[in-house]
Amino acid sequence: MGKKEKARARFEAIPADFTWKELCSLLGGFGYVMIKGKGSRRKFYKESTGDLISLHEPHPGSIVKKYVLQDVRTHLREKGELK
Repeated sequence: MGKKEKARARFEAIPADFTWKELCSLLGGFGYVMIKGKGSRRKFYKESTGDLISLHEPHPGSIVKKYVLQDVRTHLREKGELK
């Protein structure tokens, strides 16, 4: 299993210690580009499909909340990116 597959498997398990950097890397692997908004608002845009994911970057720490990971996982499954 390569790095991408391990990262996806870790993400799909919704771990309690998944970091913002890991999430950005994962979404980048799916072709999403981060667009910074006001404050901690971040949007991830996939030009080829026009898909948009809107999130808040966690602060002061870097751990992403479980409900955010669940929402992103649901979005990626609906778009056929994940099984």
